[in-house]
Amino acid sequence: MFEVMIVLLMVAALWLLVSIVGLVFKLFLGLLGGLLALIGGLIGLTVIGVVGLALAPLLLVALLPFLLPALLLAGLVAVIVHASRSPARRAQDAS
Repeated sequence: MFEVMIVLLMVAALWLLVSIVGLVFKLFLGLLGGLLALIGGLIGLTVIGVVGLALAPLLLVALLPFLLPALLLAGLVAVIVHASRSPARRAQDAS
């Protein structure tokens, strides 16, 4: 009976040792995966930013016919607001 108890204790100790090694590997690989995901995300954001800066002028030119009425209306409002101000008020705002 004593020998069976020794064998069971050895199996339990080996099981505990292997589970601790597995825990360390899982922790290390999880941290490594998180770090690589963070680096990949930063690289992705950089690439998206560069592509966005390259394509923004093309997108604005493509949307110009769609946005032209709104731009003209905003310009008309700005001209009316500018013309409605008195010269004294403009001088006061400039100083």
